[in-house]
Amino acid sequence: MQLTGRHVETAQPIRLTCEEGAISSIEPLSLPEPEATALPWLAPGLFDLQINGAHDIWFSDEQLTVDKVLTVLRALLPHGITRLCPTLITNSQRALRHGFEVLRQTCEQHAWADHMISGCHLEGPHISREDGPRGAHPLDHVRDCSIAEFEELEASSGNRIRLVTLAPETPGAVEFIQHLTAHNVVCAIGHTAANSDQIAAAVEAGARLSTHFGNGAKAMLPRHPNFLWDQLAEPRLLASIIPDGHHIPASVAKCVLLAKGPEHTVITCDSSGLAGCPPGIYAAAGGKCEVLDDGRIVVAGQRQYLAGSGAFTEECVAGMMQLTGIDLAAAWPMAHSIPSRLLGLNDRELQVGHPADVVQFQLTDKQTIQIDTVLLCGNIVYGDGL
Repeated sequence: MQLTGRHVETAQPIRLTCEEGAISSIEPLSLPEPEATALPWLAPGLFDLQINGAHDIWFSDEQLTVDKVLTVLRALLPHGITRLCPTLITNSQRALRHGFEVLRQTCEQHAWADHMISGCHLEGPHISREDGPRGAHPLDHVRDCSIAEFEELEASSGNRIRLVTLAPETPGAVEFIQHLTAHNVVCAIGHTAANSDQIAAAVEAGARLSTHFGNGAKAMLPRHPNFLWDQLAEPRLLASIIPDGHHIPASVAKCVLLAKGPEHTVITCDSSGLAGCPPGIYAAAGGKCEVLDDGRIVVAGQRQYLAGSGAFTEECVAGMMQLTGIDLAAAWPMAHSIPSRLLGLNDRELQVGHPADVVQFQLTDKQTIQIDTVLLCGNIVYGDGL
């Protein structure tokens, strides 16, 4: 299998050859300028730390099945997503345990799914109870930190939970973060109304990421101090953001990028279980959500609280470029190598010997991304290849 295109990092024309699931060679091509710039782009597959589901399937649904997980995974491939952390949000312990058990079964039964699922993300249930910071998470299931509960979920997942988002003000948070950090689980701050001391204590305990910075927050804050400034100013925290055009304005995306730097900024789509669904009202964990005509997904009955995103990762990479003016070479790693490095995973780059998880795509004049071909372990899973 061969693909030709411009390398996402260097913009140089290359021919990439795949054999037995891995990249076997990368040859530079010498082409005249018009012909070279007409080539599509080649990049390693996207990795998203926070995908809640798609097409009316939620990973935290008590009715989740292996077939439903596979349906979501297949739906992500045309978007260039070859790795993800399926994300389970605040729910009952029984529902969370079921979701992680099904994800474990999926990985055990299907090698290609195990290859895509690089870990799981538990977002909640140890978050703020306040309206605003809690977001769309159901209040009934918000609860204090519990190492025993986490260990039960970790066992259900087959030790696949690699990321946990929690609020530092939750009782037991410091001990919880210390325990997870000691067991190589990354802790993130999110859905919080914490004060400065609580943010500092969480970071000292080992927290390393701000989950969807600027969202899952109060609508009104004191000008300073507040938990946004505290996280933005903390060099030990990376920040993930959702640059889908709805969750944050350009000014916030630019400020995060300036404060954290490209090497400490993570792009996530935070796709809702309703991503890919037509406009309408749908049942969801903890209540009803609505897909609006403009693509936003909100808690039904109001327009303020978003319930995840309707976008996918390649749209958010393009959105980051549009909002901040950075180029493709800077934006793509934010949804690939930077989240991988955060979780301590092996890189999957455009390098000989690495898994052939490759995306071939067009970048339009309007800075949108159009996927042509996707390889997973050297097999075409979307498109025809060029």
